[in-house]
Amino acid sequence: MPASQHQNPKSDIEIAQAAKMRPIMDVAKERLGIDAKNLEPYGHYKAKVSMDYIKSLAGKKDGKLILVTAINPTPAGEGKTTTTVGLTDAINHIGKKAMCALREPSLGPCFGVKGGAAGGGYAQVVPMEDINLHFTGDFHAITSAHNLLSALIDNHIYWGNASGLDSRRIAWRRVLDMNDRALREIVCSLGGVANGYPREAGFDITVASEVMAIFCLAKDIDDLKTRLGNVIVGYTRDRKPVRAKELNGHGAMTALLKDAIAPNLVQTLEGTPAFIHGGPFANIAHGCNSVSATTAALKLADYVVTEAGFGADLGAEKFLDIKCRKAGLKPDCVVIVATIRALKMHGGVAKADLKKEDLKALEAGMSNLQRHIENLKKFGLPAVVSINRFSADTDAEIKLVREKCKALGVEALMADHWAMGGEGAADVAKAVVKVCDEGKANLKLLYPDEMPLFEKIRTIVKEIYRGDDAVADKSVKDQLKTWEEMGFGKLPVCIAKTQYSFSTNPDAKGAPTGFTIPVREVRLSAGAEFIVAICGEIMTMPGLPKVPSADTIDVNAEGRIVGLF
Repeated sequence: MPASQHQNPKSDIEIAQAAKMRPIMDVAKERLGIDAKNLEPYGHYKAKVSMDYIKSLAGKKDGKLILVTAINPTPAGEGKTTTTVGLTDAINHIGKKAMCALREPSLGPCFGVKGGAAGGGYAQVVPMEDINLHFTGDFHAITSAHNLLSALIDNHIYWGNASGLDSRRIAWRRVLDMNDRALREIVCSLGGVANGYPREAGFDITVASEVMAIFCLAKDIDDLKTRLGNVIVGYTRDRKPVRAKELNGHGAMTALLKDAIAPNLVQTLEGTPAFIHGGPFANIAHGCNSVSATTAALKLADYVVTEAGFGADLGAEKFLDIKCRKAGLKPDCVVIVATIRALKMHGGVAKADLKKEDLKALEAGMSNLQRHIENLKKFGLPAVVSINRFSADTDAEIKLVREKCKALGVEALMADHWAMGGEGAADVAKAVVKVCDEGKANLKLLYPDEMPLFEKIRTIVKEIYRGDDAVADKSVKDQLKTWEEMGFGKLPVCIAKTQYSFSTNPDAKGAPTGFTIPVREVRLSAGAEFIVAICGEIMTMPGLPKVPSADTIDVNAEGRIVGLF
């Protein structure tokens, strides 16, 4: 058996810090044919690719698009980003030309509970510390642009409120790229007349910002400015929308994002080029990296591997129904990531008992993987299952997973890229390339634009989550009808719910049935052009756990970051 996870004594950050990175200018020129004049370097190992250069690629033929998604996440771990990186390296390892397009990590989970998002083991993008922390400043620019509009709203009201904006109906919250539950609901403008009019307000995490969604869906700088101008910040007393362009905010917001909108180029541990750009969460936003990075990658490589956040019920559905709908993208193959450990957890095994062989629990947990496979078939997309190998996986367990997947018409292959890099995922790469080259993918979106908004929500609930129905108070349904009357009825919907289950109960593992999805609140993202449906107890500003990752992150005597994973 090849080397497996947890047999390697080095931590992710130790492996990344020991890597011999190549100058990013050399990677760009030798692997992608991009001259230095088209790059804006941020140090030696990361650079932005100019939007003018990306525009010049318009006439080139697109490569094949591979979407990496996963089963519903568990504390046992699945390794979706690690697979995305490892698979890209593996496709190059078997003699093809590939690159990946990933999301940027958020500081919230880095210092919270999830950790970073640069892959793991020998399937990482580097420089790992930079990517997981400030990187090229994109998230700071997005945070600043969002909060500039917040400041302009309160300033507009302070200086006479020419638009008639009702301070009780302001829809624009502030953002911060950190988990901070104390800021979820606040009262601002206290302290007297000089500080404005007191009102209730609140914060979301930056990755839930509509500016982040716009940033990731905008095709170019002009599209970005138009979308920012269309943002609805609130309503007048007679319920008329007030947009950012009425406050003259969109131009200055675009200025803050002018440099950020260019995709970031880095490399994997094996020197494979990687775009890392934008990063909306999949459980509270649409969960995909920027359209500009994905479309540029397709012009630069024959195979592009990209990921959609969390389980396929969230990330993949939104990637297909929102990003592909808006950008005209069509995946050629979908890779569903799982581990035998995680499947056993979905079958009821406690985390402490995962090293023991349990075929009965594994068979029960396969129901989660089966549902995701069935769902992707509804979109007309062929799938390959990639099983991240762990040292405790037994031959009998591996055989069971392969046989069950074969019965569902998909191939399941073991992957060991965590320990072996691209070589460890060569079998998966061969299977994926074969599926891509067969050309059987025929993307079918889940619902048409013309379907009423609440029916779109119900369609996702019934077809993807397999719930009995979506339920909502009259006020929510009335709000959706109002937006339809305003001309927003053709927008897709972005459901915000827990990533841990098909239902809104995070403890309902496997493939639950007999549940409804409660829609607690709906938000209109007029600039991003989708409707957000907030379901169950999901929070758009997470909190820190009792023992956050921040407790172990430090800088040692040599000035190196430690404890980041």
